[in-house]
Amino acid sequence: MSAAPPSSEGSVAEVEAGRTLESQNLSGRSATDEERFTAPVQTLRGVGERTAALLARLGVETVRDLLFFFPRKYEDRRIIRSPGAMVPGERCAVLARVERLERLPTRREGLLLVRAVLVGDEGDRGEAVWFSRRGLERQLVPGRRALFYGRTEGTPGGLRMVNPEFEVVPPGEVPQGGILPLYPGTAGLSQRRLRHLIRELLAPHRPLPADPLPGALRQRLALVPLDQALRDMHFPPGTPEWRRARRRLAFEEFFLLQVAFALRRRRSRAAEAIPLTTQGDWEAQFFAHLPFTLTQAQRRAWGDLREDLHRPVPMHRLLQGDVGSGKTVVAALALAAAAETGVQGVLLAPTEVLARQHLHRLTHLLAPLGWEPRLVVGGASGGERRRVREDLASGEGRVVVGTHALLSEDLAFRNLALAVVDEQHRFGVLQRAALAEKGREPHVLVMTATPIPRTLVLGSYGDLDVSVLDEKPPGRLPVETRWIPQAQRAEALEVVQRELAAGHQAYWICPLVEESATRSVAAATRRCRTLRELLPGHAVDLLHGRLPSREKARVLEDFAEGKTTLLVSTSVVEVGIDVPGATVLVVEDAPSFGLAQLHQLRGRVGRGGDPAVCLLVGDPATPEGQGRMEALCASENGFFLAEEDLRLRGPGDMGGVRQHGLADFRVADLTRDGKLLEIARKEARELVEADPPLASCPLLRSRVEATWGGRFALLGAG
Repeated sequence: MSAAPPSSEGSVAEVEAGRTLESQNLSGRSATDEERFTAPVQTLRGVGERTAALLARLGVETVRDLLFFFPRKYEDRRIIRSPGAMVPGERCAVLARVERLERLPTRREGLLLVRAVLVGDEGDRGEAVWFSRRGLERQLVPGRRALFYGRTEGTPGGLRMVNPEFEVVPPGEVPQGGILPLYPGTAGLSQRRLRHLIRELLAPHRPLPADPLPGALRQRLALVPLDQALRDMHFPPGTPEWRRARRRLAFEEFFLLQVAFALRRRRSRAAEAIPLTTQGDWEAQFFAHLPFTLTQAQRRAWGDLREDLHRPVPMHRLLQGDVGSGKTVVAALALAAAAETGVQGVLLAPTEVLARQHLHRLTHLLAPLGWEPRLVVGGASGGERRRVREDLASGEGRVVVGTHALLSEDLAFRNLALAVVDEQHRFGVLQRAALAEKGREPHVLVMTATPIPRTLVLGSYGDLDVSVLDEKPPGRLPVETRWIPQAQRAEALEVVQRELAAGHQAYWICPLVEESATRSVAAATRRCRTLRELLPGHAVDLLHGRLPSREKARVLEDFAEGKTTLLVSTSVVEVGIDVPGATVLVVEDAPSFGLAQLHQLRGRVGRGGDPAVCLLVGDPATPEGQGRMEALCASENGFFLAEEDLRLRGPGDMGGVRQHGLADFRVADLTRDGKLLEIARKEARELVEADPPLASCPLLRSRVEATWGGRFALLGAG
């Protein structure tokens, strides 16, 4: 994400009051003009095969890519000093001639110090030093002029620049001042070359892409035109101009996505679905057999779903909740509604372990109503697969639970009307679409046990209705969370021994199945052997994703029944495992896990009413890792931790048609632009509601189609 340029020294002129937005409207351009921006970057003058290959490393393949390849930060070189005018502690630009370059020994073995003696035009002197920088003698040849930029240290009379960036100034050339952009780089492609290519593209005589935002919208929101935003983002005259450019470009990214969401939302509501209008008193029977009472949050969520399911249009809803908030019961009610209507419902889980857990729970919840869920997993025998396939094709199998095996082409449903996707972030949009295509416009419910910050919800699921489970069932005690340095790992074993001696069960989580030559972290197989030796009186078993299906089922069953007291596992138990007797969870190399993942793992204990403890073992290698450990120890609130996780690591790449979502923005930042996202969503929905075909803004329509059309054609599953 681009950093703000340095603040201007003194006042910076604002955009002229007389400039109007419409004067910059380029909507009259022909298709041929627009096609130039989708042309390969090699069509630009001076870009040969070598430069094109280097740009491709940076993700720049077309002319448009280069225009929207924004700086990572800026350097303020508006004031260029001579060596004698440097100020201690200041970052500045210095123009000087190299008098000599020398290598100096240091006390630290392997550390090289390179010193350049600099001479200004008036004969004043200064120094620049670099540590462990090789190859400088080929660039800073004595007698050569260069523009240096960096921090100055020392005292008047003994000033030097430390590790400055520099650009050699060819003879007779006047060095460029101003606020200079610094771009993401790759070896062989200099900043000077990148700046030259982009300056050429932004030259006044060259056409720029047509502005896709309607003029009235730009005026209402005081957004600068696209051409001005591009110029001020790359080469800002000052901070105010840069801020206006960034706001405009961030809004456009949000707005294009939200228009796509609004179009898909409208399309889905125009489709016809089977309304799940059930008869009889099945709900009363369902609640009568529940061993607990639903929370208010669960009742609200079921009310949302029931209202959606009764309509003759497809439901598209996201159900999110914290660990242990009870999403499965809400999903079970929806699946029961499908079965009672006489149609089929399916629940898709990301792992076989989780699918079997769902099967176990749904069997208990739905058996009193006479419905026996079927299981579809990759490891089933040929006979099992054949029987289930026949049940689904005939419609006898009303409720189905499974993994990716449900997406098999040879698996057909008679009348699939409800698709529930659990831990939806583990599935790509193609997979969700493949499931929905097995029915005729089925109702779709996507669930996640990872609380999602509101900005991420709007940025990834903007066309879905959202229900939130923000409370836990009564009786759940807080889980004590402690962070233990690696050197004190023995403390974790002592806690486990104490809990096992008290008749409880424990999890021991490792990041890897087997030892790795590239990562010095704990492996589950070796840790299981070690713990069996250290705990001879206890049943220690091993679980990981590579085990055969029958072995996984046996391990889980033994642990659930209390035959196994200590389960050594990878993160395969992250969600869905419900063993009330487990009161302690140890996570080895905890800093190597994500914050949301650690919170999910912690949710495996404390589910039976006894006090529970989570022990995070490991030494963080980064401030972010330490921040994760401290946040987990401070809070059990998943929504707070989700916001903290977003703050610590940023939104990251949210994946496109890959696994984890949609939006990979160049400028917009979900951690800082939440209000702008809300505005973009409101404006997009109002526009699509008033003009569904976007007939009044064809440039916007073509830009949305170019950016999101291919992906959203695949996203009918939500």
